Amino acid sequence: MIKPQLSFLDKLQCEQIHQAALEILRRTGVRVFHEEALSLLEEAGCTVTEENLARIPPALVEWALQQPPSRVALCRRGSSEVSAALQERNVNFGPGSDCPNYVDPRSEEHRLFALKDLESMLRLVDSLPELSFVMSMGIPSDYPGNSYRKQFALMIQNTVKPIVFVCDDGEDCRAITAAAVAVAGGPEKLRLNPTLLLYCEPTTPLQHSRTALEKLLFMSESGLPIVHSPAPMMGGTAPVTMAGGLALGISEVLSGLVIHQLKHRGSPFVFGSGLHHLDMRTSISVYGAPEFQLARLAVADLGRYYGLPTWGYAGHSDSCLFDEQAAADAAVSALTALQSGTNLVHDVGYLEAGLSCSPEMIVFTCELIEMLRRFQKGFEIDKENLALEVIHAVGPGGNFLAEEHTIRHFREYWQPTLFSRQRFDVWKEEGAATLGKRLREKTVALLDQAEGTPLPPSQSEEVEYILELKERR
Repeated sequence: MIKPQLSFLDKLQCEQIHQAALEILRRTGVRVFHEEALSLLEEAGCTVTEENLARIPPALVEWALQQPPSRVALCRRGSSEVSAALQERNVNFGPGSDCPNYVDPRSEEHRLFALKDLESMLRLVDSLPELSFVMSMGIPSDYPGNSYRKQFALMIQNTVKPIVFVCDDGEDCRAITAAAVAVAGGPEKLRLNPTLLLYCEPTTPLQHSRTALEKLLFMSESGLPIVHSPAPMMGGTAPVTMAGGLALGISEVLSGLVIHQLKHRGSPFVFGSGLHHLDMRTSISVYGAPEFQLARLAVADLGRYYGLPTWGYAGHSDSCLFDEQAAADAAVSALTALQSGTNLVHDVGYLEAGLSCSPEMIVFTCELIEMLRRFQKGFEIDKENLALEVIHAVGPGGNFLAEEHTIRHFREYWQPTLFSRQRFDVWKEEGAATLGKRLREKTVALLDQAEGTPLPPSQSEEVEYILELKERR
């Protein structure tokens, strides 16, 4: 098969950025606001000064890079079936987390996210084959308790797809993992067939907070996968140049990896850095920009250089509603993710630079993903596909419509469900529905019809007990 693919940094350029990151860690160091993490670093040969400033020798970083596996397999709930294989150039898409706002496709209202929205969105994602994992998507404004635990409960209760979760602190992380253990049938089964992955972040520039390290150390000790991905904002919390922002972000990832592997060697770790830039006219962190996509390519190349699974972004926009701008951003970002071979790609459905979640954006991006996967598949050059015998048999002036060769292969062409291929007269006669109208109708229908994959009632109650969302009788 001939497959299109895109690479940005060659091996020498990856080495340049890597050496810059090593120099940052050796010379400048990172602030570590956690006693155990500091002790692990100091015992491994790091210099600790000013109470919590750790300088990490290059040899220790190189050691840490050799420890985690090059492949992470995220499984379906209650099963060993792999839903998202994080390896090589295999690309898996899913939504994002924690948007405060919801763009309602029924009323077109932009409003606060509610519990009912989260439940219907989870059932929607469960029904979409183009999405391989789920995140929380929204923060329910009408839930007064611990929203992170409630989000996880709803995720595991409504979908069999693996969960990328976020949480507040180590206590949250332990409770959420305990709930996943209960559903999996024990800690060993969960380690062998992980159904969840933690997303947490260093604090740019060059800091690891106590709460982030509580979570990182727990996941390492548990042998469960994590992405510890910074979000440097060039011109704000990072140098304004892309090379400088990339080097800073990579040093933060690598320092987190060192702590992670010192706690438990060989625990799974996904490589990612959410490098954005600060728009000086609006003071926002930009999602829909060519520089953001260049950063995605660079991070994917560096992840392969390190031999680690990679974390990325797609299906997002700075637009406040699903419109032409959002559609353009979704197309560029989805193609970049597929071309770069990023393994775990989140934020499908993000609008307003991550402040709003749109079901229409999710459904539209899924159509793009399906289309672009066909593009990414490429084509084959062999005797059957060159079709010389068929060409000779039909000859000059003939046609291939009724040929057996055509019947064998015509279904290989992608067929859209949203995009129209009608000519004007037929399109007008059938109602002249625009893409926006077709998309809204399809999205509402999916929201109405999607049933999700409910967790058995006994397990659902156990999850809520463990997460302290329900008192035991």
